[in-house]
Amino acid sequence: MRQSELFYKTLKETPKEVEAVSHKLLTRAGFIFQVASGIYNFLPLGYKVHKKIEKIIREEMDAVNAQEVFLSALLPKEFWQKTGRWEDMDPPLFKLKDRHKKEFALGSTHEEAITLLAKSKIESYQDLPFYLYQIQNKFRNEMRFTGGLLRTKEFVMKDLYSFHSDKKDLDRFFEKVAMAYKKIFKRCGLKAIKSEASGGVFTKEKNYEFQVLTEVGEDKILFCPHCQWAVNLEALNTNSQDRCLNCNNKLIKRNCIEVGHIFKLGTKYSEALGLYFKDKKGNQKPVEMGCYGIGLGRLMATVVEINHDKKGIIWPRELSPFQIHLIEIKSQSPKVKKMAEKVYNNLQKEKIEVLYDDRDDVSAGEKLIEADLIGIPLRVIISDKTLKNNSLEVKKRNEEKVCLIKFSHIFQVI
Repeated sequence: MRQSELFYKTLKETPKEVEAVSHKLLTRAGFIFQVASGIYNFLPLGYKVHKKIEKIIREEMDAVNAQEVFLSALLPKEFWQKTGRWEDMDPPLFKLKDRHKKEFALGSTHEEAITLLAKSKIESYQDLPFYLYQIQNKFRNEMRFTGGLLRTKEFVMKDLYSFHSDKKDLDRFFEKVAMAYKKIFKRCGLKAIKSEASGGVFTKEKNYEFQVLTEVGEDKILFCPHCQWAVNLEALNTNSQDRCLNCNNKLIKRNCIEVGHIFKLGTKYSEALGLYFKDKKGNQKPVEMGCYGIGLGRLMATVVEINHDKKGIIWPRELSPFQIHLIEIKSQSPKVKKMAEKVYNNLQKEKIEVLYDDRDDVSAGEKLIEADLIGIPLRVIISDKTLKNNSLEVKKRNEEKVCLIKFSHIFQVI
């Protein structure tokens, strides 16, 4: 991609009301654009990162044999009434009426919808287990919105739902998804702690959050640095606990961001919505269910909260919008542009994602400042100086060291 053609605009100053580092950097670097409070557009750079996160999630969901679906965001009132959540949902639902006065709500979650869909398929134990997931917009009527993508009205969520004939099978898959989540977060450059949590309005069954330690986080956990056991303070009856339940070491209290949540729903929704199956003896039983969520925008913001410096974002390799930021330093000699174009074309031929700063009306200093702000892992410069050495200047975004390499070695450093 030629930077002269990229739809983006960097900002030198951050809007005064912006506080979270991720909000500042994603806005300044031209990854997101605020539409209204709690509502954001993803611009080309931001959407490329978003799609990389989707790719990682799909690969790990496929690995646990989950099948992707795409459910409607507009859900009839009667769906919610069957579970009592039309009036009791917290935060409240976004409700609306069509031209026929029929009432709907925008989906903030899809337990009702997925359970009714499963009801059309399940008859006997032979139909179980199966696992369905989607990556789809959710709408939550939150009271307040903070931290840019960390808390929004509209966001994209990966929500996986599992259906089982008994608790033992649910437990098995539950642990399998927990391991898949660890892989997802690790691939995104995060160390996430599995923390015991409250089920809120979803379930009274056992559930876990995946938390990333950072002072900007609104959640608070008690965390054991020795054995990694953790619990959300909301899940405790008292805040006075100071020893780990596993190893008796002293717990520390830390702020964190929740990047994932997994629930054992049990039979709460299957019983409310009539999702039953016949076992081997012909007895009718309610289906055991699980629910597993990841907010993609929040995950993206958390990555930036953890991976940045005073100059800008430092994208992990798997999430970066491009692999290489190729920068041409303006010269009186046509050889510089000619060589830059050659390198750019060679990289593209090899299917390497490259952002080529070909702009002639921007100074070298401005180009380097923007490159650090955007945060692509590898910066490659072509200038009069590098051409004299028949070389390219290469610098990793997360290192200070700069080195010269021969043109033929470019593919060895990627």
